[in-house]
Parts: sequence; C-alpha cells; structure tokens
Amino acid sequence: MRQGQETVDHPVTSKPRLRGSNQSGMRAHNERLVLSLVRREGALAKSDIARMTGLSAQTVSVIMRALEADGLLRRGEPIRGRIGQPSVPMSLAPDGAYFLGLKIGRRSLELTLIDFLGQPVASRRRIYAYPTPDAVVAFTAEALPAVLRELPPDRRQRVGGMGIAMPFQLWNWVQYVGAPQAEMDAWRNRDIQSELSALAGMPVHVQNDATAACGAELVFGTGERPKDFLYFYFAYFIGGGLVLNGHLFTGRTGNAAGVGPMPVPGRDGQMRRLLNVASMSVLAQAMERAGEDPSTLWVNPDHWDVSERVLSDWLDDAAAGLASATLSASALVEMDTVMIDGWMPAGIRAEIVRRTTAALHRLDLSGIEPPLIRAGTVGAQARALGAAAIPLSQRYLVEAWGATVES
Repeated sequence: MRQGQETVDHPVTSKPRLRGSNQSGMRAHNERLVLSLVRREGALAKSDIARMTGLSAQTVSVIMRALEADGLLRRGEPIRGRIGQPSVPMSLAPDGAYFLGLKIGRRSLELTLIDFLGQPVASRRRIYAYPTPDAVVAFTAEALPAVLRELPPDRRQRVGGMGIAMPFQLWNWVQYVGAPQAEMDAWRNRDIQSELSALAGMPVHVQNDATAACGAELVFGTGERPKDFLYFYFAYFIGGGLVLNGHLFTGRTGNAAGVGPMPVPGRDGQMRRLLNVASMSVLAQAMERAGEDPSTLWVNPDHWDVSERVLSDWLDDAAAGLASATLSASALVEMDTVMIDGWMPAGIRAEIVRRTTAALHRLDLSGIEPPLIRAGTVGAQARALGAAAIPLSQRYLVEAWGATVES
C-alpha cells in the first residue's frame, strides 16, 4: 500500500472505502485516487469526491484544476437548481492519454491503441501457425507506426506506454500447438519486453494473457463489479484470473489462477486437465475429426462456422469442466461470482454460462455457497485491452482502485 492511502474496513455487508490524504507530498496519490473514482463512478462533482475520499474541499479543488489543466478531466454542464453554487460534474477526457496493448496469442497477434476511456482507437491483427519472437518483433515494427498514424500528430506524445499480454513459458506447450521445439525454445533467451521497449521508445509491461483479460474486466468492465471473482477466458487454451477484495491477484510469478492445468473429470470419469476439455483447441480438433474447417474459429470472434452437434458436445464438456473447477476453487477461496468470457460469439458465451450453471448445481455442493456464474462484459478483445490497461493502471490508478467506494 502506498504511503498516505487508507483502506477502511467495514462489516461484511458494507463496501470498503478508499481515503485520500491531506498531507503535503501526497498529490500524485490523490490525483490517481480522483481519476480512479471518476473512472469507476462516472462524472463527479468536487463535493462528491470530497465526501467519498475524506479530502478537504480545498484539496479536491486543487487536484481537479490540475487534472483539468493536464487534459485528463473534462468539465461538464453545471447542474443548477440547488442551494449555493452550481455543481459542475467532471468526467474523464477520452483524449487525455492513450495506451497500447499487444496480445501475443498462440494463433494470432493483435496490437490495439486505446484512449483514456479504454475505447479502441486503432488495431492491427495477424494470424499465424504459432508465435515466435522474430514474428512478434517484425509485426510490431510494422503495425506500431500504422496504429500511431491513426492519431493526430499533436496527440501522439500522449501515448503513455505499452502492455503485453502473452502466455508464459511458451516453449512448454509445443506438443499442444504443433510448433517446432527449436523455434519455440527461442523464447527462453529473448527479452521481448526490452526489445519492444527499445523499438517503441516507451515503457513496456508484460502480463500473463488471461490475467490481463481479467484485468480488462476490472478496469473497463461494465455493470456491477464483485469484490471477489474467478474469471475464465476462452482462447486457444482456456486461462483465468482471480480478483480478491477488488485487487487483481497475480501471485508470486504472475501466473496465479492459471486454471488450465486444474484436474477435472472427463466423460469417462478419468481426470483430465481443464485445458484438455474446455479450450478452443479442443473444439478445433473435434471439428477436424468431423471434416469441418476449424480455421474460422481464429478469424472472427462474432461468428463460428461449426455444426450444432460438434458445438453442443464441446459445450457440454466445457461446462462440466468449468463447473468442477468452480467447485474446487470455491472450496478454497470464498467468492460470490464466476465470470466467463472469451474469443467467441456472445450467444455461445451465454450458452456456456447457462450450461455451466446447470452443471454446477448437479454437483454435491454440501458446505459450499455456490457463486453466481455470469458472462464477462469486455468480450473478445479482453486480452489486448487488458494489456493496454497495464500502463494505464501504473500511471493513473491507485493500487486498490478496483475496490468499491462507499458514498
């Protein structure tokens, strides 16, 4: 916890409250706190922020003026009709800052530029058979200038950094992706973070791809954000993330909640890894066995050209695996919600949520309070957006920004 930040714990039925500090030297923290609140709650007046944070009205006024002068906050129309001076709501300025997110997947690369609200401004994508460091560097060298040209020249200096979302230890997954071991071994000795930082001329941060997708839900997700939730993301392999008390929990190596290796029972009762029953690669293999072309899975997340029989069998197996994994996780960590998202059509995602809920409630839940299972809100671009959220969070959000504030 940064100096000057106070998290006030309330009873279980209440929500944690973030407080600022009126001490000198805390301006950087307090500015991030204000930006975090406005991102979370929407447009807020100075009086609202003072009430939520415990900062003095004078301190809040100084912070808001500074953030407006820096182009990070935008003044709204005054709200009249109340006693005293009109209330002026302040909201995030979309053009206040920009960030880059690079998603390195097992079947595709994607570079996305987002504005301060998290809305995509420009994107470039490339499909390949498998990822190599040379392919990543070459793609970035070509795509980065093209993406930046989408910004007016006077805004390009507002790009605040790049995040990379990628699977860790790619050389350990050769048997699953059908790549030459020698080419994948190149990842062992390449510092892709330093190479791309030098290429882009800006700070670069790296995070596990599914963890980054979970971070996108935390930063850019809509609707109610639970304090504690387990997150499943469907891609070539299924991955996951974990949020505890409003914080993205990454673990010692940054690979916490890597749900793929979790043991789950298959149809024959034999234990299998979750990634072997609930990954898109499993669906692709089933399509090939049925004489269908699986390449469409990697082209357009809004449309899968797959037969109903093949899809339904995969959905049943994936849902059973997710339900078993959810039960195991719930026995270890109390959480009220499980979110499911991925590179898939919204209708299929909704069907996975429905079938997983049904499968969970067919299990023995004695001693377990089953979590609510629902769809994520970010969608197919969660990994690229989550990558871009890393530098945004580093610069403009407080550590516990994800905790809900109490008004």
